Amino acid sequence: MSDIGLKPKLQQKTKVEKPKLYKVILLNDDYTPREFVVLILKAEFRLDMAQAEVVMLTAHQKGACVVSVYPKDVAETKTTRAIDAASKLGYPLQLSVEPE
Repeated sequence: MSDIGLKPKLQQKTKVEKPKLYKVILLNDDYTPREFVVLILKAEFRLDMAQAEVVMLTAHQKGACVVSVYPKDVAETKTTRAIDAASKLGYPLQLSVEPE
């Protein structure tokens, strides 16, 4: 027998990098009604009633609260839609998007 060794070919695995996540932060203001904030949190961010109330109250008491964490494009889209809905009714609701 020959001394030639057969080596299996190694396949290169492509590593898929997970998308960076961004926090959507609800900022407190003294003009947007609490009920409207809860409504937006339920409709746009899919929080249930209890979660929405906790987020709204935390933002009210502490000045800001993380609503949820998403990939950048989702976070920006949800934030824009929520702010647009509030501005149509004349509310100054503010949300920001920050890297996690």
